[in-house]
Amino acid sequence: MSKLPARRTATLTLAAAAALTLALVTSASANGPAAGTPAPAPAAARAAAPAPSVSGSPESAFTRIADFYGAYIDAVYDGDGPTAERLRSFYLSDRLQAELKKWEEVNHADGVLRAQNVPLGWKVASTGSGTGRTDATVTLTWGSGTTKVYVQADLATRRIVSIRD
Repeated sequence: MSKLPARRTATLTLAAAAALTLALVTSASANGPAAGTPAPAPAAARAAAPAPSVSGSPESAFTRIADFYGAYIDAVYDGDGPTAERLRSFYLSDRLQAELKKWEEVNHADGVLRAQNVPLGWKVASTGSGTGRTDATVTLTWGSGTTKVYVQADLATRRIVSIRD
């Protein structure tokens, strides 16, 4: 067997090492990270997504509508009737509470949610203010779609005075 010159052997050794490294890297990429190595985040997750936030003001009638619906849905979802009633008493005008009781007797459903069950999600959007009132649309998300409830609060008392579907 003839011996290759030293320079040729070094070149073949480097080429073989490079090919082996490329094969290992390609195999690791195709099979996921090696044990103990954290998986790289997907491209979408690497983009800085803003953290969720909620804000409001105790002086804002619109914030009060959003606060009420969030807390009320939580209480009803958790089956906490006494808390749901206290929330109604605090956030809703006396006249509206009486109207809702009548509506519920006729419709056999929750007058605030306009339904017999609890939505999976909710969103409150301002639709303007005027004549001493602020208006909002509450979108309730159900397994089969969404419904909208139109809510009005008094700017002076910040209490909800109307809920309509």
